[in-house]
Amino acid sequence: MRLTALAIAVAALVAASLSGATEQPPEPIATAIPAPHFATADSGPFSPQRAVAREKPLGKGAPEWARTLYRRSVRVLVALTDPGSGAMIAGDRDGWDYVWPRDAAAGAIALEAAGLHAEARRVTGFLDGLDLDDAARFHPDGSRVPGRTAAGDGEGWVQAAQRAASAGLQGTTVLPSADRSRIGQDGPLDWEDRQDYGENVSGDLLGNAIAAGDPADDISGRFLTARGLVREEGADDLDSSAAWAATVFPSTGLRGAVKKTLLQLTHDSTPYGIPPIEAWTPGEVWTAPTAWSAWALVKLGETRAADRLLGELHRAATPAGTLPERVDAHDGHPTSTTPLAWSHALAILALRARYGSAG
Repeated sequence: MRLTALAIAVAALVAASLSGATEQPPEPIATAIPAPHFATADSGPFSPQRAVAREKPLGKGAPEWARTLYRRSVRVLVALTDPGSGAMIAGDRDGWDYVWPRDAAAGAIALEAAGLHAEARRVTGFLDGLDLDDAARFHPDGSRVPGRTAAGDGEGWVQAAQRAASAGLQGTTVLPSADRSRIGQDGPLDWEDRQDYGENVSGDLLGNAIAAGDPADDISGRFLTARGLVREEGADDLDSSAAWAATVFPSTGLRGAVKKTLLQLTHDSTPYGIPPIEAWTPGEVWTAPTAWSAWALVKLGETRAADRLLGELHRAATPAGTLPERVDAHDGHPTSTTPLAWSHALAILALRARYGSAG
């Protein structure tokens, strides 16, 4: 049986008492769907009533758990977004109440896929005003958060969100390819020697290369091994951000490499999902990579593997139907912030890809 956050805290307190330690137990991780973090909108974009009325439901073949996770995921994105500015924070918790460009961009793409066009445009409008070369995180007023340098995937994700919000997804959850004319005119996006979505190392990293639209031949030459695509040239650990090349940043030339990578990660998955990168945070698995890999596998025609990951994502959800950033790989209890906007955004996209829309 999965331990609740309260039970974990009590167990930690008992253990400390028995050992003579004086440390306090960690603060329990909140698991409920958050109340609106910003001012509540009574009408228009980001009003709860409008979201419910205009949300595209899943298709008839979707199981009830998928419908519930989908609806609650939309509610999470609405609750974590400023209805005035469109600033979408990562989570309703100190240290997470910032805007990560990639996370908010995924949220905008998910809102568009769910039929909330005005909401998606408001989020991309906020992202358009950020200096993406200035930092990896921003306050809801648009000012930078010190401490982490710019990531190499931010600009690519924001451009993808702008494409989705301006052109619409028109029944698909795979974005059209980027307009290469801008890259030809202004030069390639900056991605080398930068942090990636892991934000704990800088270098020439797979996710950044994919998000920047680096050519497939160059990506294969740097990152492809006999097992699949790895995070860094010369490394051994497979990187689930390979999935981005089948969805947000589609690349025909990488299709086979992406499939090989994701099938291996799925084969080795736990009952609660996969880590972003093999051997990363041992003992923990992450909900966003589990969702984005399931999304990609649907698009690659690997429905059985996608269903395995979606089932694991379902088990990683809390009783409240929210998705933590990561969970214990053995019992599925939350080990980090919940609910996380990025995870819920990718869950929307994976579920829409798998079960379609009701109309």
